[in-house]
Amino acid sequence: MTEHHSNPYLPELATVTRVIEETPNIKSFQVVLNDPAKMKKFFFEPGQVGQVSVFGVGESTFVINSPPTRMDFLQFSVMKAGEVTAALHELAEGEQIGVRAPLGNWFPYKSMKGKNILFVGGGIGLAPLRTLILFMLDNRSDYADITILYGARTSLDLCYKQDLKEWAARSDVKLIQTIDAEYPGWTGKIGMVPNVLKEIAPSAENAVAVTCGPPIMIKFTLQALSQLKFTDDQILTTLEKRMKCGIGICGRCNIGDKYVCKDGPVFSLAQLKDIPSEL
Repeated sequence: MTEHHSNPYLPELATVTRVIEETPNIKSFQVVLNDPAKMKKFFFEPGQVGQVSVFGVGESTFVINSPPTRMDFLQFSVMKAGEVTAALHELAEGEQIGVRAPLGNWFPYKSMKGKNILFVGGGIGLAPLRTLILFMLDNRSDYADITILYGARTSLDLCYKQDLKEWAARSDVKLIQTIDAEYPGWTGKIGMVPNVLKEIAPSAENAVAVTCGPPIMIKFTLQALSQLKFTDDQILTTLEKRMKCGIGICGRCNIGDKYVCKDGPVFSLAQLKDIPSEL
């Protein structure tokens, strides 16, 4: 949190300043803490999450998918999938929400300096990757090649279309987009993300792969990365959707001897292999 609270469940009041319709069922919310001093002092690391609450309804966990290098607002992307997310989707600019953040660990971006970075995302799974991508682009000289493989069911289901346009135009980023099946007007690749990953066959040498997406995509992406000789320590993912209270009190996110909210949500594949039920 920005400051110590005696009650760790107490959120900061925040105002929704912009609502972006990413896809038919995903919206991004840009929010600003109501207290200007707290907003100015707010600090987080790429990959950390926040609990976003709709008063009278409840709260859910979302990664902060704007980077800490751009602190005019905090952005959360929400897929409509339940009571809280449905209530969030009803919010308009100017309305009030609660935010408890930052929570959890983060991507080890310092140890990734000088390496080739491979991002593999599917659907709303691009949200946590977006934070790290934008952070790395804002510190571009610290990292070697940056490759982004992103896929969705159809072109309508691709998030962050403005980002995709900007990344595609950069000479220092390799962006590959794919959708599952033929769609009118689509000129990118067609095929499941893991299959396209094997097709483009990025080198594992001096590389780190960061992946997030639907469980079935993750399962086959990990297999593809293994075939491409990526070791378990070279693969990172995030499990923020498993987080509940966010502070290790409720015990609802424990997997084995770990709590996702305190030990994660970012894990290497080597760490996840100690909790195989998550693979």
